Formats: sequence, structure tokens, C-alpha cells
Amino acid sequence: MSGLGRATKGISRAKPGRMLGMDSLENTRYESLLVELKEEFPRFRLIHKSQSGFQKLIHNALKVITFGQMRTYLSQYHTTLGQRIYVPNSWEETSENSRYVTLCHERIHMRQFRKFTWPGMTLLYLLVPFPMGIAYFRARFEMQAYAESIRAAAEVWGAEYVQDNDYKDYLLSQFTGASYGWMWPYRGKLERWYQRALEAAVGEPAEPNV
Repeated sequence: MSGLGRATKGISRAKPGRMLGMDSLENTRYESLLVELKEEFPRFRLIHKSQSGFQKLIHNALKVITFGQMRTYLSQYHTTLGQRIYVPNSWEETSENSRYVTLCHERIHMRQFRKFTWPGMTLLYLLVPFPMGIAYFRARFEMQAYAESIRAAAEVWGAEYVQDNDYKDYLLSQFTGASYGWMWPYRGKLERWYQRALEAAVGEPAEPNV
């Protein structure tokens, strides 16, 4: 179920300068989320993709069906299947703030699995109405999860971070590009969705950084 990935690119660039005590706040935020996830999902686990033959199979299949354009599934994307989140080998080297934002995104997918069940998620995410090109339910599921990414990123790095055009363009490219099988090619609709998600995250948005 490749499209349930969350790329590290786009949240790994230089962050605003830290204030005294920010490291402890970062640790507390991430550790608290881990506790919340374990309470909400008792079978929650983080697993390296390199340890999963199934994830390697998905990676090879994606390279084929995207005509070689999706080659970073193992190294840059996180994938939720049920209560398991599969992560790249670089997970431990990633800042706890970045891990926090990623897990906020993936928690939405775990809730989707709980609501729609494994058979329902598999059918809706992968096949309805089409597996590629116009994948309505995949796009809807990812809009919910990426809206949470926007909220969490604003919480961690501030409103300016998510108002930046580079961040927005990267995020929208996940919907229009090969990473998720070109799941939603309608840029205008994506722009409107992003604006709504931004306003929900930070209130009335300021002028974007260019």
C-alpha cells in the first residue's frame, strides 16, 4: 500500500533558530506522542522498511508501474499498514521534531485503517475509482493526513514555515506526481484545499514567502 508513505523531504530543511530550552520541548513533544499512540493503538510498532521483504516488493513494484519515476519509497517515505508504521533506515537520524510531524500524519492513517478496516482501505486506497491518475479515495485519505502534517509543522516550526511556497509546492507535488501514482491532477482544487488546511492550522494566512 505504497501511497500511505510520508516523505522526509520538505520537512528536513534548515529550521528557525532555537531558543533556550527548545531541545527539551522537542523531546517532550515527540515522546508524549509516542505514549499517546501506544495508548490509542496498543499494537503500534515502528519497523524499518529494510527489515520487511513486503516493503521491498512494494518498492520494486512502484518502480515498474511509475515507469521508474518512484525510486525513493524505501529511503524517503513512511508507510502505515494497520497499526504498523514502516520507516526508512534514516529514522533515528531524523530530528525528533520531524519524527513528530511524520507520526502526526501517520496517526491519521492508522485511524483510517481502524474506521475502514484492512479490506476497505485496500480497496478504496488502491483501486477506487482508478489505481492511478484519478485515485479519489487515495487523495481524500492523503488530504486528511497532510492537513495534519500542515498543522503539526506549524506547531513545531511556526506559521511562516507552512506558508512558504516551497513547502506548499512540495506538498502539492505529492498529489500530482509519481510518488502516489498521480492520484489527483487538479492543481486548482489542491490549491483551495491547501488554503483551507492552512487557515485551519494557523488562522488567516499571512502573505506567503517567495
